Amino acid sequence: MTQTVRRKLAAVLHADVKGYSRLMSRNEVETVRTLKAHREIMFGLVRDHRGRVVDTAGDGFLLEFASVVDALECAVALQRTLKERNDELPADGRLQFRIGINIGDVIEEDEKIFGDGVNIAARLEGLAEPGGICISGTAYDQVRNKLDFGYEYLGEQLVKNIPELVRVYKVLLDPGQVSARTLRAVTAGQKKLTAIAVVAIICAFTIGVAFWYAYWPSTSPPRDVPSYHPAGTVSSEQPSIAVMPFVNMSGDSTQEYFADGITEELITRMAQIPRLLVVASNSSFALKGKSVNIRDVGRDLGVRYVVEGSVRKADPQVRVTAQLIDAKTGHHLWAERYERDMEGILALQDDIAEKIVESLRIKLAPGEQPVSRPAAPPRNQEAFDKLLRAKQLARLETEEANQKARQLLKDAVSLDPASAQAYAFLARTHLVDIAHGWTKSRRDSLQEAEELTNRALATNDSLDFAHVVASRVHLMKRQHDRAITEAERAVALNPNNADAHASCGVALVFAGKPEEAIEFVNKAIRLNPIAPGWYFQTLGNACTNMKRYDEAITAYGKALFMQKNDVAALTGLTWAYALAGREEEARSSASKLLELNPAFSVKAAEKRMPYKNPSDLAPLIQALGKAGLK
Repeated sequence: MTQTVRRKLAAVLHADVKGYSRLMSRNEVETVRTLKAHREIMFGLVRDHRGRVVDTAGDGFLLEFASVVDALECAVALQRTLKERNDELPADGRLQFRIGINIGDVIEEDEKIFGDGVNIAARLEGLAEPGGICISGTAYDQVRNKLDFGYEYLGEQLVKNIPELVRVYKVLLDPGQVSARTLRAVTAGQKKLTAIAVVAIICAFTIGVAFWYAYWPSTSPPRDVPSYHPAGTVSSEQPSIAVMPFVNMSGDSTQEYFADGITEELITRMAQIPRLLVVASNSSFALKGKSVNIRDVGRDLGVRYVVEGSVRKADPQVRVTAQLIDAKTGHHLWAERYERDMEGILALQDDIAEKIVESLRIKLAPGEQPVSRPAAPPRNQEAFDKLLRAKQLARLETEEANQKARQLLKDAVSLDPASAQAYAFLARTHLVDIAHGWTKSRRDSLQEAEELTNRALATNDSLDFAHVVASRVHLMKRQHDRAITEAERAVALNPNNADAHASCGVALVFAGKPEEAIEFVNKAIRLNPIAPGWYFQTLGNACTNMKRYDEAITAYGKALFMQKNDVAALTGLTWAYALAGREEEARSSASKLLELNPAFSVKAAEKRMPYKNPSDLAPLIQALGKAGLK
């Protein structure tokens, strides 16, 4: 017998504490004590406003009311009361709640409630400021004529896992703020003049804010991310943006690769725009699936703007929604929905990119048009699909995934011999085999990678990724000047390509130019704040060559934080300890290295490191011997 699902209409209030984890790490006892006191206030107000506590997991609260009027009155009373209590506490010990309220259909089961009605309230909470309240359009429609509060319309916004745009309103808690009710009370004779004045003010304000935001972005470094942000690597006048992984709304997890592929293609397109700093895809994808606040994303990735979106694929149609958000304020600057046939999906990314440029007020002079455009999609749609699947597999970084990606890419080039991207990524699979020791013949794998790279460049010499791969091939062949030239070409084609900058750093280190290498790697880390371990390993190598051993040890430590079993980084850490005279730590590091790779030998390591100058390599080899390695 099928169990009946109980549904009802409810006003849902979702709240949580801003920066709770940080507060707990600072002082657990005081934070828990303050949270308990705040909870008692909240529970009393909920009872007074005829509400029900549904859940109190961690620092969050889920409340249910029969009336959205009761819900909003309770929320306002709560924020005002907690503000008074917080004013009595030290600034670094205050617990500020963000609150979201929605009215909608929910499923009730065992006194719990579920469904989009609850999810939307939770997403609205994420849009609210600390100490603030955001409500949905459905809630606003019910309270606007019943409660004497002001409301600021924040526009239609795309919220995670909700296919439709949601109208969002900020509740104005300060009695001094102008409310919608007050504006409606203006006399008929004043309306026209007032409207003109308001429009003029809004226009002036909008132009000023757009100019300020576009040309004075935040450059604050990320928190809790093991990265290095040197001062002055990015102009303060350069707008900065991150494209978050688009949400797969197809209802089919096997289509995840397609949403990821669309995200990467859009990042590639955005990266071609002059004067726009675009964070690399693997920093964006590091946050995939995590419940993050847009303001936190802006801080963690060091950007002022964030693009979010979703993809719903139902052959032959694709629906894409995208929105541009100011990460500092959380306000949405632009949002739009597109429906296209599969054949037009790549052109769609140009449309989105142009809308973003327009929203940021970036004026491109004729000479500032993109230096190169992303490679055209494979002429065969099936080939393009296989390319996207292969890119998703590549992120797994396992031998099995690399082999599967290689087969997909072979199929792609068979279906579309003009796909430069497929050739370049296919070459990369052979380099990954060499790097991880998955190949039976290093020589054969390197030769295959070189031939495929040459095919990619012959097909499209303006594909920056192909030049990055070519740089690595030449470096493995100890052709240092050509390796530098190819990496520099990739940077010139796409100044936002973090891997291109880092590859320049790698080639310069092994060519005996560590100071130049550090400049390139620093820029790479700015473009890719949640950087892969090899960026930091390159920094470590450069600092070691310059005899800055303490800095090298720090850099190798960050590389190992990103990938704890990185043999190359552990090797670098070992020689850095030895060269710094920290012999006990060097031997400890060497022991860990042998545990990880019992077959490790200094002679084999010496052959793998393509240093141009023997004088750069000799001290490293001697240091490994000093640490007890043979």
